[in-house]
Amino acid sequence: MTSSTATTNQLSDRINSLAPSATLEMASKARELRAAGKDIIGLSLGEPDFNTPDYIKEAAIQAVNDGYNSYTPVDGYVELKDAIITKFQRDNGISYERPQIVVSTGAKQALYNVAQVVLNKGDEVILPCPYWVSYSDIVKLADGVPVEVATSIESDFKMTPEQLEAAITPKTKMLWYSSPCNPSGSIYSKEELRALADVLQKYPQIIVVSDEIYEHINYGVTEHASMAAFEDMYDRTVTVNGVAKAFAMTGWRIGYIGAPTYIARACNKLQGQVTSGANCIAQRAVITALTESPDRIQYMVDEFKERRKIILELLNAIDGFRCNEPEGAFYVYPDVTAYFGKTLNGVTINNASDFAMYLLEHANVATVTGDAFGNGNCIRISYAAAEKQIREAISRIEKALKQ
Repeated sequence: MTSSTATTNQLSDRINSLAPSATLEMASKARELRAAGKDIIGLSLGEPDFNTPDYIKEAAIQAVNDGYNSYTPVDGYVELKDAIITKFQRDNGISYERPQIVVSTGAKQALYNVAQVVLNKGDEVILPCPYWVSYSDIVKLADGVPVEVATSIESDFKMTPEQLEAAITPKTKMLWYSSPCNPSGSIYSKEELRALADVLQKYPQIIVVSDEIYEHINYGVTEHASMAAFEDMYDRTVTVNGVAKAFAMTGWRIGYIGAPTYIARACNKLQGQVTSGANCIAQRAVITALTESPDRIQYMVDEFKERRKIILELLNAIDGFRCNEPEGAFYVYPDVTAYFGKTLNGVTINNASDFAMYLLEHANVATVTGDAFGNGNCIRISYAAAEKQIREAISRIEKALKQ
């Protein structure tokens, strides 16, 4: 037995079976190649390339000067909870009270909390594919069973009511989805959500997690809708949101939920034994972010929309790429199955993982395999990058695929 094997055997089965985050893993590989002297363009991470708006930074500075430095309430400052309540009412037409709000260290922790407090061993969670990279493993860490529902570019990567009903079993406990979707950028319309909710009326035991972190990055084709805004879904929906994406605050680590009171209290109980309250300065800054009008961040959305137009034009000009037109978020999710089975520069492309690795090594462009999102036909490309970088990256990809 080698020392590495012995060390691994000392770890829990839970961690040994956990897959690393594919997006973070690709970003790590890109950093390693840069350190080795390679000129890598990173289009793998879901991180805005803008600075946090000045009015939010000024609120943080004011909080420092006002002496905020102590432990925070586990579920968040009352003033922040009130700002979140106002935001939900203003933007989503959902009415929550303070006991229904829990502030966490990022939306990822909020999702983890919900899984831990709701799922028992063997409970099934329906995940329309593609789904955000961490959903499946967060469910598994709670001893749940992910049930993947395949979609395709032809359906705009959205699950139909018929597919939802077919996936439900006596063990189904939850449905998780994101809208706008990471990685596809697809948005469920109010009518589409209503159709899914109609199916769920037959199964009152199923709890819905609606991940709306990209809510404000919406290009105006389909109006944002929230499952919890339906009166008959309010008491069984957890609405997850945060400030990382739309406010360019990924490093501030603030996410939150609006939920049935019993779930929120359970999340508060769990969080109190893990991280306790989120960062005090970040919370004070987020009060300002959510209180101010979303119009103040529209300049970033407008820029993302222009980049979307550019990257779609460039990718659609490359033979073998099939793209839907994302209505939100800042990703494209092209189908690249035309390259499966081909050999390029001596490398045989068998799947999306091979394709993404080929682009990293031969085009010096970091993307993410669709396998990480439950759909092995595609890759995810982020356009949260400067136009010059986007144009150079797609040019490199086109050249690498012609060889």
